[in-house]
Amino acid sequence: MEEVLVTKGKNGLATITLNRPKALNSLNDVMLKKVHEALTAWKDDDDVQVILFDAAGDRAFCAGGDIKTLYAAKDSDAKKQEAIAFFDLEYETDQFIDDYPKPIIANLDGIVMGGGVGLTYGADYKIVTEKTKWAMPEMNIGFFPDVGAAYFLNKAPGYTGRYAALTSKTFGAADVLYMEAADYHIQTEQLVGVLEKLKEVEWHAGDVRKKVESLLSEHASAPKEYGNLERLQPAIDKHFQFNTVEEIIQSLETESSDCAVGAREDLLQKSPVSLKVTLEQLIKGEGKSFAECLAIDLIIASRFMEHDDFFEGVRSVLIDKDRNPNYKYKTLDQVSDELVASFFEK
Repeated sequence: MEEVLVTKGKNGLATITLNRPKALNSLNDVMLKKVHEALTAWKDDDDVQVILFDAAGDRAFCAGGDIKTLYAAKDSDAKKQEAIAFFDLEYETDQFIDDYPKPIIANLDGIVMGGGVGLTYGADYKIVTEKTKWAMPEMNIGFFPDVGAAYFLNKAPGYTGRYAALTSKTFGAADVLYMEAADYHIQTEQLVGVLEKLKEVEWHAGDVRKKVESLLSEHASAPKEYGNLERLQPAIDKHFQFNTVEEIIQSLETESSDCAVGAREDLLQKSPVSLKVTLEQLIKGEGKSFAECLAIDLIIASRFMEHDDFFEGVRSVLIDKDRNPNYKYKTLDQVSDELVASFFEK
């Protein structure tokens, strides 16, 4: 079975469809290469005016990278190099999409997490639906929110990006729009018709971007379900403004609201190394470009491939599924500034 389906219509629309529905369309190197090759071929092809990212199945656009394959790097230097090569290709593809000269539409219906967020962040028009479940959940496996997250999470209002990264929470359409991680909300029942219209429009004539925006705006609507981030932002900003994890947790302990108690519990379940490295990543990413953040991510990802707590996190969540990681670094005070700094050294 082809894991990525590539089609080019006569009207100027080309489509890239992720086709691993049983694996929630999680990304592997074969898929990334196919995506990169298609985009490269279409870049100077006048027959292609607009590109649509879509996915097979009704559960997910993309649940992220295929992390189980990275677990093989635990005891193999060769596999470690393969894992680093995967990250290199992934980040290069994400950057290529962000720089792409032709408009890209991304259908973020269903689960969109980690690598799926990164793959489509650079798309010009990101559509969410009432079924969208958006997250950067990497810290749940002892990793860090990569794919340029330090760039786009810092663009979220206040400190909501830090909150999203450090807690690994899952968000619906309203909150994704509030974080400026999507552009349009379209109800699923309307979406099928929109995708069909994309195939019918003659894209070779007129202002392509205006035609895309007109079509999407015509069918866009406000999410029926309210989000929480806008309401919680004052509390989030109060607690997540600090530049050490210890201070954030101490601040959360001063409040008994559901938001504060829940956020503190979320943080205490994470790998202490992941917490400190991620906060430092977000701080270092402030003011940097998407490309600069991706370059830093490649260094950090390479360091995590040498870090036992990453493999222990993967084991506990994806391999044995006992949800009981036995991390080497069990408390925040065991994670020195020198250890954190080592994750940013080439």
